[in-house]
Amino acid sequence: MNIAVTAHDAKKELMVQFCIAYCGVLSRHNLCGTGTTAKMVSEATGLQIVRFLSGGQGGDQQVAARIACNEIDLLLFFRDPLTVKPNDIDEAQLLRLCDVHNIPVATNIATAEALIHALERGDLDWRNIVNPKTMGMLR
Repeated sequence: MNIAVTAHDAKKELMVQFCIAYCGVLSRHNLCGTGTTAKMVSEATGLQIVRFLSGGQGGDQQVAARIACNEIDLLLFFRDPLTVKPNDIDEAQLLRLCDVHNIPVATNIATAEALIHALERGDLDWRNIVNPKTMGMLR
């Protein structure tokens, strides 16, 4: 599976801790992410992550473009709902594209845990049927 990770500043450390906890599962998949989040996760876990720009500099749009091209199978996007962000429109577009293309998305750790366990059990293997892999672009 092709998994994208991103997180608001207040949630980056939570994303790092989540990825440390599920490093074994994540290591069996192709990962990409926005700037600082990808860097922090990679440094803490040793996981290989294709790193895009920071979210506010276009990284959210890079992830959105890959979702639109059906190159992402799962999005982990830890959001801070208590702080207004200048790029909220980009984030809304990202979530809209997940809905349009039936991409499972977690915006908090509770949903991320449910999705990671589903991924581990094979419950998301249907993505391989509807999306024969075009993963070469992330590796």
